[in-house]
Amino acid sequence: MASADQGTNGSVSIEQEELRGISRSVAEIEWLLLVVVLLYHVFGGIEADDKPVIAFAMVLYAMCVMGFRYAHFFKRESRWKLAVETWIMTAFITWALWHTGRLDSPLLNSYLLVIITSALALGKLTTLLELALIAACFMFLGGQSSALELISLKHAAGIFAQFAPFVLVAYITTMFASDIRYGLSKVKLLSETDELTSTLNRRGFAIVADRLFGQATRYNRAMSLLVIDCDNLKRVNDDHGHKAGDTLLTSLVKSIQGQLRHTDVLARQGGDEFLVLLPETPAAGALDVAERIREAVSANALALGGKLVSTTVSIGAASYPQDGSTLDLLLAHADRNMYQAKQAGRNRVVQQAGKPAPSPQNG
Repeated sequence: MASADQGTNGSVSIEQEELRGISRSVAEIEWLLLVVVLLYHVFGGIEADDKPVIAFAMVLYAMCVMGFRYAHFFKRESRWKLAVETWIMTAFITWALWHTGRLDSPLLNSYLLVIITSALALGKLTTLLELALIAACFMFLGGQSSALELISLKHAAGIFAQFAPFVLVAYITTMFASDIRYGLSKVKLLSETDELTSTLNRRGFAIVADRLFGQATRYNRAMSLLVIDCDNLKRVNDDHGHKAGDTLLTSLVKSIQGQLRHTDVLARQGGDEFLVLLPETPAAGALDVAERIREAVSANALALGGKLVSTTVSIGAASYPQDGSTLDLLLAHADRNMYQAKQAGRNRVVQQAGKPAPSPQNG
């Protein structure tokens, strides 16, 4: 598990890595657009009078791209930055179309690059707004027609026929992008969730705990960690089978969750061991939560093999900052306390090494 310094940037770095990947794809699309216009310029598709204007626009656009990509004006990637880049692309395309035949220009389909970029990087709503902006550009580029032509059915049908493919591409691309995002989110959820108990697994806990511990260290807030170990899972597995053991674990999770706030974080460390992170909770509060969990578990007997089987837990507690200045140290301290609780007779809470909290005899 990462240290406090690493934890501060845990989830942020994951999002930044995703945005950097998207940004690299956007950069390739931007340069592709510039190459398309440049080739059209080089091979004589532009009138001589318009060539200087287009050349100036290409230079200006290239400077904008390099400014966004290499000048480091932005310390971090963001979706707003990517949105601004698509607006600049739209402006450049509109300028090029104005000087290369307007709606009759072979470069008209360059707007598709903007739509695809927006669909892949910015989502449905932003793509819809981009589509509305491109529609406005269509109206602007078709403004040389007479008033009678503008209101004629034939002219409207022509504009619609030209614009319809952009709508279809926007719809299809956003649907594909949405399906991809949904699939990735499901994979991410599965990779961070324990299949049996539906709690976080080690990986998921590390991501969330790193972020919360980073906040605790940054703002000097209290935080506590509980390590909870089931005392009799092995006996239940041996006597009643592993399916009964699974039932015991799911029941144990429900008992634990019943004593937690929605801001607390529960995770399965592995086997019969669970972790609970308690944000904004000092040592006294952690002891209270741990005792309530211990009592709730011992009071919840399960019907297995025709008889009631009770279970107990041993809990080790540790609190920031007194028990550790990093998440690793805090976990090690709580883990050590949990083992001492088991050695001291089980069904109890140990908050400080060598000092088990008072608890009744084993149930």
